[in-house]
Amino acid sequence: MKPFMLFQRLFGASKLVCNSRNIVPVGLCRGQWRRICTCTTHNQEAHHCSTPVLKHLTSKIRSTGPISVAEYMREVLTNPVSGYYVHNDMLGAEGDFITSPEISQIFGELLGIWCVSEWMAAGKPKEFQLVEFGPGRGSLASDVLRVLKQLKSVVGESAVSVHLVEVSPKLSEVQAQSLTGEDSKAADNENDPVYRRGTTKTGHPVYWYRGMEDVPRGFSIYLAHEFFDALPIHKFQKTDKGWREILIDIDPEVANKLRFVLAPSATLASSTLLQADEEREHVEVCPEGGVLVQRLTNRISEDGGAALIADYGHAGDKTDTFRGFRGHKLHDVLVAPGTADLTADVDFRYLRRMTDERVLSFGPITQQQFLRNMGIDVRLQVLLRSCTDSSTRKQLVQGFDMMMNPEKMGERFKFFALVPHSRIAVQTRGKKAEQKGGAAPPVSGFSELGL
Repeated sequence: MKPFMLFQRLFGASKLVCNSRNIVPVGLCRGQWRRICTCTTHNQEAHHCSTPVLKHLTSKIRSTGPISVAEYMREVLTNPVSGYYVHNDMLGAEGDFITSPEISQIFGELLGIWCVSEWMAAGKPKEFQLVEFGPGRGSLASDVLRVLKQLKSVVGESAVSVHLVEVSPKLSEVQAQSLTGEDSKAADNENDPVYRRGTTKTGHPVYWYRGMEDVPRGFSIYLAHEFFDALPIHKFQKTDKGWREILIDIDPEVANKLRFVLAPSATLASSTLLQADEEREHVEVCPEGGVLVQRLTNRISEDGGAALIADYGHAGDKTDTFRGFRGHKLHDVLVAPGTADLTADVDFRYLRRMTDERVLSFGPITQQQFLRNMGIDVRLQVLLRSCTDSSTRKQLVQGFDMMMNPEKMGERFKFFALVPHSRIAVQTRGKKAEQKGGAAPPVSGFSELGL
């Protein structure tokens, strides 16, 4: 079966998900912002507003000196005692930001089609691991699993399993409720690499891990939606003395106020992470993102599979993008750490360089391009024709506009894929194949869909 036939089968299904996602009535999603400098909003709260994370950081700085932006982000977001991601449910209308899977079921359905398409292009392996990094509330995984259920005749008897990489115990509980209902259980030993496991409502085994290294090897389709943007970055500034790393220190004139400072000399990061031909004056580098892409590259090249990364980012041309969000509004990154999300645009040129050409990379292309290539216009029309409730129809249209409008998410978010070289290798199955060109089908989403 050709991949485009998957779209025809799905588009024939007009089911709307119960409890449809709500569009945030006010405020903005994170992806609606272009370049925002790091010190934009100073009037939200007093700089001396104390939090457990701030107390921890100021104590550390007094003991060992200024810290890197990467260390700051790591402590603020994932500190096991008081980190923002560890103890907060930050998604949705009541949280600090909203993501595409929370806006419309169509987004997850199209990514589900992408997963099945790549599984088919790989020759329909008997084992099919769906791996998602930072699954949020579980909405994306739930939508993908619904697609797999609808395409059961295509997926057949393949052993499908779900593997979620999530550092937040609180969010893992939310995901478990969404995906399994009550059919999940936390590990008895907190050091168990699989800290929660269960069975999804669609009958698939699901496992939770703290890091990718614990996910079993094997053919896998990897999804990372708004995950790389939260990984810690180092920031650098070009000076007349060479590159200097931007650090975070305590303001000597205001108690408990943090400030940015330049390192007086080269640091290990500024000496090793920058490219010799770098032309920008200000650069952000995410080494953890680079390491993750290297691990994905190793697994995809050795075990097969594919990775789809969706995030707001750039092709190596942006400079200062580090910013905070709280209550759907911009928030000063140095104020009340631990109470707001911190994020920075993904440098896709850097991620591509980290593959060392051991896999093929596609993109980045805009979310608008990707979803249109995946057939979002057709899917919307199918759902609208089947829907008689005016409020639900309005939500569908609003969700479509939020995801596709260039002034909202349409051009802010980018899609980037990694596939093995064998994915587009010419097939040599006799003369007939050679006469037709013998090429594998194009990677869905990165070329126009022929419906």
